[in-house]
Amino acid sequence: MRITTITNCHGLRGIPAKMTQEKIDIEVRDSRIAEIRPAGAAQPEGTVIDGTDRLVTAGLINGHNHSHENFQKGRHENMPLEVWNHLVRPLDPFPLTPRNIYIRTMIGAIEALRTGTTTLVDDLIVGPVLHREHVHAALQAYEDIGIRALLAPGLNDLPTHDTVPFARESLPLDLLKEIESKPKTPPAEIMKFVRDLLKDRHPFSRRVGMAISPSAPQRCTQPHLLAIRRLADDFDLPIIIHVHETRLQVVTGHLFYGCSMVEYLHKVGFLRSGVSLIHGVWLTPRDVGLLAESGATVQHNPIGNFSLGSGICPVRALLQAGVNVSLGTDSCASSFTVSMLKTLNAAALANKVRGSNPEDWITANEAFSAATVGGARALGLGNKLGAIEIGMTADLTLWRLDSIAFTPLGDPLRQLVYCETGGGLDAVLVDGEIVMRNGQFMRIDEAAILAEAQATYNELRPIIDEQEEKLRPIQKVYRQIYHRCLEHEISPDTYPARLP
Repeated sequence: MRITTITNCHGLRGIPAKMTQEKIDIEVRDSRIAEIRPAGAAQPEGTVIDGTDRLVTAGLINGHNHSHENFQKGRHENMPLEVWNHLVRPLDPFPLTPRNIYIRTMIGAIEALRTGTTTLVDDLIVGPVLHREHVHAALQAYEDIGIRALLAPGLNDLPTHDTVPFARESLPLDLLKEIESKPKTPPAEIMKFVRDLLKDRHPFSRRVGMAISPSAPQRCTQPHLLAIRRLADDFDLPIIIHVHETRLQVVTGHLFYGCSMVEYLHKVGFLRSGVSLIHGVWLTPRDVGLLAESGATVQHNPIGNFSLGSGICPVRALLQAGVNVSLGTDSCASSFTVSMLKTLNAAALANKVRGSNPEDWITANEAFSAATVGGARALGLGNKLGAIEIGMTADLTLWRLDSIAFTPLGDPLRQLVYCETGGGLDAVLVDGEIVMRNGQFMRIDEAAILAEAQATYNELRPIIDEQEEKLRPIQKVYRQIYHRCLEHEISPDTYPARLP
């Protein structure tokens, strides 16, 4: 039996709404918290981590990331989603080896762990041509670094130009023919591949498991969307789906379905507990009511929404309605980072510009709750993750209280949310295993991996540049569509997501 004891630490024990700061010892047996006792009450056993001047918290849960964009970090800014999307999706996929995929995945996993994330959901695009060995390489990267991960391969069945209003009629015919001539793996084949993986990769029993991603309602035919719903039901798995990230998507819902996408998902029987609506920026009170009724989660991705100009999620309205809220970073190609600390900070700050009543502003406690308990509930892991309690899985982070972020020490939780950037992270346990100690990774050679990542990018950069240049005509069309959709009215009671 593996035993680790963290002694004399400042522990933020319990769920955030009822969290207490205590000087405690935490005993971990194998993967679970076996005992929490007053500091020094008993002789520590096993491997001892001196928690003096350390703050111990539950690990952060990043409910949304796209590792397939890690080689495109920092390349673009000041583009709305629908324009940006058509500059980062190559017509001809980059010629990547399984080793390239492994290293690409490691880029995000390293930043995630270095900023206190112990669970990461990777919404991985595996098409248009499925390379099974690439998916296995991504899974292996998460296995090797020691993070908890849920891999959610994209399962949509519609081509991009059928998912945005006016695209098919706006694209030049020769360009449309070129796009449609590209090879692709049948969606049913990708679905079967995911189903086969699920037999041995359930997130309730494996540290590196699977989730389900249909990508977005408008990216799936209704029969395919409902087949994905059945797949999730068959395996009791969480679903992540992009909904109402942008104003254009609201227009898309009304043009495609005659209602909001939230209403559409409700009508077809897709919306229920275990579904996380990624973004949820442009919502109406009726949407919020349906979400509360269904038990679904809305996942707030503030930095991605800021960087793409999408807007601000109405978090207070969601919380007041009883909707579970979780947090995610989104892709580092759009949000520039996989840091949940920056996401925590942005989540607590963003909604302070919504309304003039300070009582309605989001607190540090509420942001931290969304990043821990909210994330665990969204993934169906609320009985395992998100809090320091006996019996919970030992996904824990230790922060140096003698670092600048906590000096002088006022309120440790507020200073974690508003001040910490990752430099004070001392140790991380995932599934009871020490995967970082004294600021150093225990399982991987970080410097070697980062050097290989940079060398790989240097080799790929001319190819990425060339592919982006090929996409310029397509991007021009989608910029026109973006402006055309701005002329369409949306429901006047939509929560204001942007300043005029």
